[in-house]
Amino acid sequence: LMNAAVAQGMEPARITQHCDSVSLCFSKGLGAPAGAVLAGRREFVAEAWRMRKMLGGGMRQAGVLAAAALLGLEHAEATLRRDHDNARRFAEGTAGPSARQGVQELSLPLCSVNLAAVETNMVMVSIRGGWPSPPELCERLRAVSEGEVAETGQAVSVLVFPWSAHTVRAVWHRDVSARDTELAMEKLGFVARKCQE
Repeated sequence: LMNAAVAQGMEPARITQHCDSVSLCFSKGLGAPAGAVLAGRREFVAEAWRMRKMLGGGMRQAGVLAAAALLGLEHAEATLRRDHDNARRFAEGTAGPSARQGVQELSLPLCSVNLAAVETNMVMVSIRGGWPSPPELCERLRAVSEGEVAETGQAVSVLVFPWSAHTVRAVWHRDVSARDTELAMEKLGFVARKCQE
């Protein structure tokens, strides 16, 4: 919800105005260690509260978590915009003297990105051909080999998710920096070259 609101430049309430209920998680993108909020009709929230208690979901001394959630909400726009920019940079690449090739600039037969679909903090990378499969590509991006360290001088592990039979999903959140994004771009280029050899 918050990523969509930032990407569209509108208040979350406007996006959810026709919804009966809304749940918002405060972790990952907003940076809180845990926590979520549930909104809806008074009766719905009362029943959810009762069920949570019945199933043992209560917490004591939750003020520290609430403070982290509040801080995340106060800085949501700047934080999430940065995540969106990093995702776009990964998909497109960067220009300039320290240029890094993004998925689109690699122009590999192995993978591609629909840039029009990169609207928030997620990049769906389409994998062409039968090898490597999305799970195999994810494993190669995660693993660090001696050859990689010898060739690049870096040990980089990139965690992405095999989303479907032909797609890998990469997601940015508060803990992924611009430098991490550059390293991920370099690692993808390295793995793609090795797969082509």
